[in-house]
Amino acid sequence: MTVDPHFHRPNFPIRCQWYPPDVQIALVPFGEAALRHFLYLERPDQVDVGDAELFSVVCECQPLTATPTTLMAGPQAYSTVGHLYRSIGHGFARLVERYGEAEVFIGPPHAQASSLLLAWPELVAVTDLASAEAAIATIVEQGEGADGDWREAHFGRLSTILDEYLAATRADPTFSPARPARPAYVRRPPDQPQATVISDPLTAQVADLFDAAHQTLLQVLCRLFVHDDETDEEMATLADTAIELMAGVLRPLGSVLTTLPLGPDHPGELAGPAFFMVHPSQLLLPYRQAAWKVMIQRLGAMADACVRLGGEPGLSRIADLEQAVRGIAATLQAYLDERTADG
Repeated sequence: MTVDPHFHRPNFPIRCQWYPPDVQIALVPFGEAALRHFLYLERPDQVDVGDAELFSVVCECQPLTATPTTLMAGPQAYSTVGHLYRSIGHGFARLVERYGEAEVFIGPPHAQASSLLLAWPELVAVTDLASAEAAIATIVEQGEGADGDWREAHFGRLSTILDEYLAATRADPTFSPARPARPAYVRRPPDQPQATVISDPLTAQVADLFDAAHQTLLQVLCRLFVHDDETDEEMATLADTAIELMAGVLRPLGSVLTTLPLGPDHPGELAGPAFFMVHPSQLLLPYRQAAWKVMIQRLGAMADACVRLGGEPGLSRIADLEQAVRGIAATLQAYLDERTADG
């Protein structure tokens, strides 16, 4: 089985046209509502946990349904992360029963992200039904727990964090672990007519830089998972680039953004990343040289923006990012130059 990976999605908040009515996605500050929502999505089947009230009011419609007789795939309802992956496992089994393993698992194993590429021991290439079922079992176990024991799984850890958060707020009612930032856009996306728009010019420039870094990250990930003739070293470089952009660029940029004002339209409020998606999302370029050139160009523009914004009062942390961004671009450029020299 081979599937073209993509990173397309609507802009936040994502309403139930895209997900079952019990699954709502929105950006909120860390706190009780966010933790209860995570618990709701990660809950084991035998645990009854309600969603946070904030998310229960987002839904406006029922998802489309598909009958078993249709030739085209259609939306299927699921209520938890575990439910979704168990359904995927059931789908694999039905496909193998219908067509046989050789006609289902047709993608090249070397094209998959492996433990060798990303240094995660749990990652294995899915080449048959047994390895697919093993991968799905690992995902469900990490989220819900094995054999009903969820204490060390995501659900149990989130439950512990929520208990600790509630204890801290009882001890100190003024305790707040997150800045009161609101996800906001530089310009209102067509699919979010009610979105908050940043009216402070400087804040808008920082948000624009964050969005550019986010889009470049998606381009790198697309190239990593849908590559052409990249060598093993180039693939490892793409993986490292994605991680560096996440941890070394997006994280500090997002932190700076949450200290900046939304602007006169929202006095006293701070801005937060909205992870803006341009529609249509054209993140994948099919040719290696062109794709790498675009990524390098984007990184160069981002580095220039770091210099420009870093000179503004209170934004010196952004200036510190210039070297990291130019370093990433230089690494990619070195491989591009080497390929060019080799003809």
